[in-house]
Amino acid sequence: GIWRGGVIILMRALLAANNIKARKVFAADSFAGIPKNVRAKGDPVDQWRDRWIAPLDEVKQNIARFGLLDDRIEFVPGFFADTLPHIGDQKFALMRLDSDSYDSVEESLVYLYPLLSPGGIVIIDDWHLIGCKTAVMNYRARHGITDEIKVHDSNAYWIKS
Repeated sequence: GIWRGGVIILMRALLAANNIKARKVFAADSFAGIPKNVRAKGDPVDQWRDRWIAPLDEVKQNIARFGLLDDRIEFVPGFFADTLPHIGDQKFALMRLDSDSYDSVEESLVYLYPLLSPGGIVIIDDWHLIGCKTAVMNYRARHGITDEIKVHDSNAYWIKS
C-alpha cells in the first residue's frame, strides 16, 4: 500500500534527481483502506478502527504538489489479490511492502517477489506487526528463501540472491 503517497513521491524524486529515465514507480493500493484478512485469523490489524484510507485523487494531488505526477508512476488501484496478478512480466529492482496485514503481505509476495531481479531489495515496512512478519516468514519458508533479513527500527529488508 502507499497510503497518501509519501514514499512514491520520494522514489519518483530519486529517479528525477539521478536522471534515471528507464525506470518506473508502481503504486499499488486499494485506495479504500486495508481489507480485513480472509485467510489469516487473529491478525490484530483486523481490529484497527482506522483502515488507512486515502483515495486515489488525494494521492495524485499530493504527488502533483511536488511536480512529480507523470506517466513514470503507474497506479495499480484495487485489492492486491485482484490487481497484482495482472502486473505482467515487469522486473523490479526494489519492492517496498507496506501492506500491514497477513493476507495483504502474503499476496504482495506471491505476485511480486517472483518479479524481483536477483540483487533486488525487499523492504518490509511493517515488520513489527505480527501478521506481516508471519506472512513473510511463511512465504520464505515455503520458497526456501534464506537470504539474511536485516532489521532496522520496525522495518526489515533483504537482498534477493
